[in-house]
Amino acid sequence: MPLRSKAKTLVAKTRRLMAADETESAEEAAREAVVALDKAAKKGAIHPKNAARRKSRLMGLLNRAGNASP
Repeated sequence: MPLRSKAKTLVAKTRRLMAADETESAEEAAREAVVALDKAAKKGAIHPKNAARRKSRLMGLLNRAGNASP
């Protein structure tokens, strides 16, 4: 399904950017991923709680990466 695939791609992109220490780009990609996850949940491509869990984990990683840098 295109919605699910797009969401997964954007989540993976965000994780790659965080691993490369590109926090500003990662924040933008995370915003796009959240929108894609919400759309996928709204259309029924993924369960709403699955989307919430993925968003929570992504934001947690982003916050930890942001706090680690001086």
